[in-house]
Amino acid sequence: MQLTSSPLTRLFGRNWLPKGLYWRTLLIIVAPAALLQLIVTVVFLNDHWQTTSKRMSQAVAADVTLLLQLYERDPTPATFAELQRLAHVPLRLEITLDEGGALALPRCRAVEPAIDRYLTRSLREDVARAVWYDSTCPGNQVKIRVPVTGGVLQVEAFRDRVQARSGPLFVAWIFGATIFLCVVSVLFIRNQVRPIERLARAMAAFGRGEDVSTFKARGAREVREAAHAFFEMRNRIKRHIAQRAQLLAGVSHDLRTPITRLKLQFALMDQTSDVVAAKRDLADMEETLEEYLAFARGEWTDELEPLSLTDLVAEVTSAHMRSGATLTILQPDQPIQVTGRPNALKRCLANLIDNAVAHGGAVQVETAATGQGVEVRVDDDGPGIDPTLYEDAFRPFSRLDETRTRNAKGVGLGLAIARDVARAHGGEITLSKSPLGGLRAALRLPQRMSHRV
Repeated sequence: MQLTSSPLTRLFGRNWLPKGLYWRTLLIIVAPAALLQLIVTVVFLNDHWQTTSKRMSQAVAADVTLLLQLYERDPTPATFAELQRLAHVPLRLEITLDEGGALALPRCRAVEPAIDRYLTRSLREDVARAVWYDSTCPGNQVKIRVPVTGGVLQVEAFRDRVQARSGPLFVAWIFGATIFLCVVSVLFIRNQVRPIERLARAMAAFGRGEDVSTFKARGAREVREAAHAFFEMRNRIKRHIAQRAQLLAGVSHDLRTPITRLKLQFALMDQTSDVVAAKRDLADMEETLEEYLAFARGEWTDELEPLSLTDLVAEVTSAHMRSGATLTILQPDQPIQVTGRPNALKRCLANLIDNAVAHGGAVQVETAATGQGVEVRVDDDGPGIDPTLYEDAFRPFSRLDETRTRNAKGVGLGLAIARDVARAHGGEITLSKSPLGGLRAALRLPQRMSHRV
């Protein structure tokens, strides 16, 4: 059944979304909370803060208009002195008369805040004349200048009378709450994701054949249940491997004993053509038995250890060259270090080279470091394999077309065993067209395998 993506996923796409569970969970928690707080902030500023500031500005404009009308009724120094006293208490305004001064003064900042338009609009509507207003200068007062008889009336009002001070404080609280939410979410989600990461490392290590010790399951109930299920599965697999090892040991002993007796009897008999043919059949039987047991064994008894892949390749290829194979060896200047099981990797490389030697005249073995790890490429100049049959070549007991398998030894387990070894080390074996004209078998391995769980 093919799964289709949701309309939301098709709309926003997947490329920009985080890939890890930690960041996705954090996005799910923080993004809606931050969006909600942003909406609340915008609604508060547009409704409450600006409405309150508008009403406060209108109140100051009404006070200024009243002082202006009282002064213009009797524009004398005595009247102005009385108005100064009334403006100071209880209106909290300070007024001065600038005789002969200009209406507009230099501003401290060129940009006028948008909130100032409420006061200037109210003043112009109430006094019906030009008004100059400046709230950009430092300090806790704003300046209002209005033309009157005999000069310019300058009014200095405290900012808390003109603008609501709760708006910036509310924004600060919202911003602080968002930061606090993010910090708490990061700590909480990190503690929830860490057990999942530990379980994933344990499963990956066990998949490579490493011995994973039991650790205390932590985190959510579902994570602990998954960890316990993994431990139970690991124990069942280990018991199965132990039972299979015992069975194979018994089968190997029971079959090798009669084979050894037959070999001894053939050695004591006259070496007639029939005896020589029987000895040859017995050798083929013994080789086939060894391949069956090696494939059925699956797990390798040697332990993981740091080793030089270049030295391992040199050892395997030198053994083949002593047996008469024609090989070209390409090794890097610096040795390549990996972590693996030496005997298993030797068997893997030997199977790849045996396969190439059996089907080609010239064989080239190249070891190189790649961006993802290391790679050993085995090329031959044989007839090759049809690309549609690459995957079939890895199937146990697989015998491909007659061109590739003519006069070939074995029972079709070489590549299957090699891939089993590669995957047990966290790697892979791929087949492709060789530059020599035949088949290329590439063994890819991670350069370093972590033992940390």
